[in-house]
Formats: sequence, structure tokens, C-alpha cells
Amino acid sequence: MPLLLRRFLSPSVVSSFFLRRSMASSSISSDPITPSNTKIGWIGTGVMGRSMCGHLIKAGYTVTVFNRTISKAQTLLDMGANLADSPNSVAAQSDVVFTIVGYPSDVRHVLLDPKSGALSGLRQGGVLVDMTTSEPSLAEEIAKAASFKNCFSIDAPVSGGDLGAKNGKLSIFAGGDETTVKRLDPLFSLMGKVNFMGTSGKGQFAKLANQITIASTMLGLVEGLIYAHKAGLDVKKFLEAISTGAAGSKSIDLYGDRILKRDFDPGFYVNHFVKDLGICLNECQRMGLALPGLALAQQLYLSLKAHGEGDLGTQALILALERLNNVSVQPSVS
Repeated sequence: MPLLLRRFLSPSVVSSFFLRRSMASSSISSDPITPSNTKIGWIGTGVMGRSMCGHLIKAGYTVTVFNRTISKAQTLLDMGANLADSPNSVAAQSDVVFTIVGYPSDVRHVLLDPKSGALSGLRQGGVLVDMTTSEPSLAEEIAKAASFKNCFSIDAPVSGGDLGAKNGKLSIFAGGDETTVKRLDPLFSLMGKVNFMGTSGKGQFAKLANQITIASTMLGLVEGLIYAHKAGLDVKKFLEAISTGAAGSKSIDLYGDRILKRDFDPGFYVNHFVKDLGICLNECQRMGLALPGLALAQQLYLSLKAHGEGDLGTQALILALERLNNVSVQPSVS
């Protein structure tokens, strides 16, 4: 703090400033994170969160969980996790609190609610890690609120779907203080590979760019299947042929076979993807960007939601294209 500025501030304000800075520095430079010295909180035990949290429990960490629907946390409770009755209670028992919930409104509620939110129960020096795909501006707001309380906040959304979560192979996009991100690596490494993207909010921006890429890739995949089917090709052989060529992609690896088996169980919900693409479009409007592929993909996914298919996985996009063309893609019977 500059000497001139100190002259115009009360002693209590100056003291508070240096206390927060001192505590922040000491928290960052503390001992490496291990199961013996770090207690974990986990909020959100859905398709992704359940597997991600499970890796931490298997590694020996003491974990306290919260989920609105307790039955969705039962697997983790059976593994030894403790159950809390609110996000505030989770944080009061934890050094690092992870969240992976549905929508930005959920993130705001579980983290920032003044009575029940996690930040209100977090001790000084604690860390919030939001792994939900959410709004960059909200990530910045959470980081500021955490800093005011002498805590830290990292936005760390993930990509890789349910299989990536189960296998600990997620791609993690982290925004915030780089030293804190590095300190959290023992935890991130159990879930996948962390990529530091920049200051608070940059993790969310990276994930949104990821979703834009996935949306167009998935659209290309299902259009290719529709075309191959209409041309009379064996679509299973077609997928096998292109998977090792230039058209190969993670989308084919994760969802090609599921599409052919008419397996539309969610690795990632259509409803959540519509939310993500909507955030992307809002950011595009703010930036003055025109991304027509993104807009088209969002409209097609919205059509799935309009047909009551929002709780299916994103690979259900094939249904929208089938309806447009009055076809049903099925693998040939040998």
C-alpha cells in the first residue's frame, strides 16, 4: 500500500489490508495438500460430481458432501463421506470446497447465499473451487467476495463427460490465482489434467470456447451419420473407417457407438448443454462476435428440449436431425 494512501486511511483500514495480505500469503505458502492435513467439501453429486468426488475419497481424503437429493450422494456416503445439511455446513468442516451444480443461479445460491452459502461458513484461508460451467462474470464476483473474506476462489470447469469423470481423465480449465491452482494440483490430478488459463473467469471462458467447439463437432458427427445412412452405407463400418482419419474426434470415441446403440443416457445433459450454449451466445453478443455454427447448434438442441428430451445426453442430437430428414439411423444387420 503506497505511503501517501496510508495517510488518508484510518489505522483500522490499513491494519485490515495488511492482515488480509499476510494471511493470504501464509495460506498459499503452507504445507502441500495431503489427506492428512486437508479436509475436502463437495457440493453437487450428479453424473459428473459423484465420480470426481469418489476419486478424492479413494485417495484417503476426509470428504463432507451436500446434495439437495440425498439419494444421489448415497454412493459417496457408502464410501465413507460425511453428509452435511447445507453448503455452509460443508464449508465449516472443510479447507477446500468443490462445487459442480447445474446452473449459474445454483452456483450463486450454494456459494454466496449470506446464510446457507459455502462462503459464509468457510474459514479464513479456505478455498472455493467451482467446477460448474457458469458465467465468467459470476466467477469474478465469487473471487472478489472470497478475497474480501481472506479466502480464495478458483473457477475450474471440466470437459470429458461421464467417462472422463469415472476414469480421472478430465480436462480442467482453471482461472484465478496461479499459485493457488498449483497448490491444488494434488487434488486436481486425481480428477484429470489441470490447465491454468489466467485470472478469475478465464477458466469459464476456456470452457465456453470448448463447448462451442464440441457443439459444431457433434453436429458434424450426426450429419455425417445421416448422410452415410441415406447413401446406403453401413454406418457402423463408416464410423470405424473415419475414427482413425482426419475426421476422428473425441466425440466419435465417446458417443459414436452410443448413438448407433440408441443409448441416449446422459454423460452430459441436453438441458445443461443448452444452458452452456446460451451463456456462450450471451458472451458473443457482449463481445460483438458472430458465430453462426454455435447459434445453429443451440437451436437444434433447443428443439430436443422442446420435445421433452432435455434429460437425455448430448448425443441425442441425432434425434433432431432424424426428425428433420424423416429417417432413423440404424446399424446394418450382418
